[in-house]
Amino acid sequence: MSKQELGDELDIGMRSPHGLALKIEYLDNDEGVGRVKLPYSDMLVGDPDTGVPHGGVITTMLDTASGKAVKVKLVDMGEFSIATLDLRIDYMRPAEPGADLFAQAECYKTTKNVAFVKGIAWHDDIEEPIATSVGTFMIGTVNKPRK
Repeated sequence: MSKQELGDELDIGMRSPHGLALKIEYLDNDEGVGRVKLPYSDMLVGDPDTGVPHGGVITTMLDTASGKAVKVKLVDMGEFSIATLDLRIDYMRPAEPGADLFAQAECYKTTKNVAFVKGIAWHDDIEEPIATSVGTFMIGTVNKPRK
């Protein structure tokens, strides 16, 4: 499977209603790395006086990028589910009003049932993060509906 085919397959399979509502876009894939973009929108603002996006939006981006990183890392495993067990976010500065947000996460270790991921969110320069994350994700089987 080519890198593009892998990206297309993951993008289709990971579209959650929440991600769709926020308009999270999936970017390129590397082994064990997930990248996403969130275009700025007034609907994401947490403080109307400043125009700063709500912190929950950044958490959602990092969680989504982390899930994608796990899927990319374990793509050869076939179909499986992922659930966030723990996600810690360290906010380093406020997001900027009017600026697109980016997040990248790396799945750096997996066991039979758990994946370990670290992530970062930024605007224009990854070296100037808005927030970082560390998380653990449960790896499970997909339950098929009964007929």
